[in-house]
Amino acid sequence: MIPAAQPIIGDDERAAVDRVLLSGMLAQGPEVKAFEDEFSPYVDNRHCIAVNSGTSALHMAFVAAGIRAGDEVIVPSFSFAATANAVRLTGATPVFADIETDHFNLDPAAVEAAISPRTRAIMPVHLYGHPAAMTELQAICQRQNLLLFEDAAQAHLASLHGTKVGAFGVAGSFSFYPTKNMTSGEGGMVTTGCDHIARQVRLLRNQGMERRYENEVIGFNTRMTDLHAAIGRVQLQKLTKWTEQRQANAAFLSSHLSGVVTPPVAAGAVHVYHQYTVRVVDHNRDAFAEQLTKKGVGSGVYYPTPIHRLPSFGLSLDLPVTEQVATQCLSLPVHPSLSQGDLETIVEAVNSVARAGS
Repeated sequence: MIPAAQPIIGDDERAAVDRVLLSGMLAQGPEVKAFEDEFSPYVDNRHCIAVNSGTSALHMAFVAAGIRAGDEVIVPSFSFAATANAVRLTGATPVFADIETDHFNLDPAAVEAAISPRTRAIMPVHLYGHPAAMTELQAICQRQNLLLFEDAAQAHLASLHGTKVGAFGVAGSFSFYPTKNMTSGEGGMVTTGCDHIARQVRLLRNQGMERRYENEVIGFNTRMTDLHAAIGRVQLQKLTKWTEQRQANAAFLSSHLSGVVTPPVAAGAVHVYHQYTVRVVDHNRDAFAEQLTKKGVGSGVYYPTPIHRLPSFGLSLDLPVTEQVATQCLSLPVHPSLSQGDLETIVEAVNSVARAGS
């Protein structure tokens, strides 16, 4: 079976963990600081603050920027639940706007229509590694005096018109979960160009302390360990090469697949293909995936249920594009571990299932 995703952990990562274990400094320490410094050039030299997960990165960024009960934050419903959960954890309300069909990211027109007197911020998700329509969303935020956040959990090294994702809004949030384009085992990173937000996140992740036992605010324990940071530092050195391989794999798939809608790339965008997601429009998507499995090709559905319809939210909303693509999207293997033979197997499997119907 060709897996839909495959984390790559090698001798370099194991050696980095051993180095930290031998040092005796296991919690947040010099490895975390080094990881933050080394990640900064990948987000146009913004402040970087490492935390224990991508969800914590989203949450800490909102709290640091002052999002609170009574506020509304516009987000997509076609995403992982953490996108909206992080808003709710502040006491604010996520307001779900519809997406566009090409890249499955927030539709600026739908965002503008969702703005109310309580709207405080907009947070697009750079879904599957393709940048959202940041030029239009920035303009909306400027006109409406709103804060712009970025959920960049799936978009390490993605960019739009030369600007890296994570460097557009007041704060960006990355994830280093094992299936992401790079991993630290678990972990996240807040990126910001604001000195105040950067300091607040550093306080919040460490029980409200910058200096030991001098708690300035009510905080959390969302620190990253040096063990995780050491893994992240090694993975970061490999990220560019891995990204280029993902892009090459995606180019092969796009030029050879038929019977499905392959993912387009917007002008000026650099897509990093956390997922290579096609739309299955002429067949039943779930049956299509089952037939691929029988042919030895793994796949994934991200996401079968829009966030607004999850039991944790339970909302009935008019989001027609979201509802449509949730029944059509199917992510095929694109990770750097694929061989040329794997790619050819994926193409043959998809094309044959599409020809046969499902």
